[in-house]
Amino acid sequence: MEKEKVMLPKFNVETYLKDGDAVVAKLKEVEAVADKVHDKGYENIFLLGMGGTYDELEPIQYIINKYSEVEVHLANAAELNVLGNKRLKKGSVVITASASGDTKEIVEAVEWIVKEGIEVVAFTKPETPLGKLATTIITAPVTTGQCEYSYLMFDVLALRLLNRRNEFPKYDAFIAQTKNIFHDLVDIREKFDAKADEIAKAYALEPYSIFVGSGALWGETVLFSMCILEEMQWVRTRAVSSPDFFHGTLELVDKDVPVFLFKGEDECRKLDNRVEAFAKKFTDKLVVIDTAEYAIDGLDPEFRMIVSPMILTALVTERLASYYETYTKHNLAYRRYYRQFEY
Repeated sequence: MEKEKVMLPKFNVETYLKDGDAVVAKLKEVEAVADKVHDKGYENIFLLGMGGTYDELEPIQYIINKYSEVEVHLANAAELNVLGNKRLKKGSVVITASASGDTKEIVEAVEWIVKEGIEVVAFTKPETPLGKLATTIITAPVTTGQCEYSYLMFDVLALRLLNRRNEFPKYDAFIAQTKNIFHDLVDIREKFDAKADEIAKAYALEPYSIFVGSGALWGETVLFSMCILEEMQWVRTRAVSSPDFFHGTLELVDKDVPVFLFKGEDECRKLDNRVEAFAKKFTDKLVVIDTAEYAIDGLDPEFRMIVSPMILTALVTERLASYYETYTKHNLAYRRYYRQFEY
């Protein structure tokens, strides 16, 4: 039986898949950069981010800590510029990203980091301020800017580094099993689309919502609540991790407060389950989005944790956000303050 075709409002499937194919074709270059970094040698890894980029790098820190003994730090560029870090030295390698290439805090940080003789790998365009500073550039060949493109390239860079350290021996299997992942993520969008509409219709105009996640999904949880709902929709939110939920935020839950739980597929799922059991008792507005419900064809179970942020971003940062825009009637591209003037 032919599958019923689901139309995805505000989403160009053809462009998305074309850009996805370009990203997959780029992965050999990403792998080569990892090989160069490994062959040169390094003492530790600094993941340098700001705002949404910081959140996108969060699961990379999680993955490295899960599989490797290498020292890894996730650094907020604004903080690093004023605090510094004694562990950041010539033997370090810095991995950063900026789609615009002019993120003020990242550019400032990379400027002094490079002067210290430290290797900086930047996902950006070569003609940008960041591109002109970084020692190694990886240019994402995409126009639509979906987070999952960044996640896959970050994953490949990190996992190849670990593979060369003999800490992720199944690297080739991961690459082979994710070559069609963007097609799977279209199917996942189609499965979730009606639910996304339903959720947004019910909760987009709520005065306050709590967003809970953990483990590999924590960064994407913050990204959605902060970068999408706060910045792009002016919706008041509270992002809290599943373990921290029981040390403060639980007291703000009542039957009329929406609690969104993004359930992951790693060891922290146990913590998510605890939040779910509590929220079921004390709010009438619990929304559970579980990445385990969405299939990636031919993917080994052990790789599910790695791709779970890609699944979640397809579900919420893309589909749910588009329906929030519909019901709030607030254009996702409109800002009052962000990048509107100097501050």
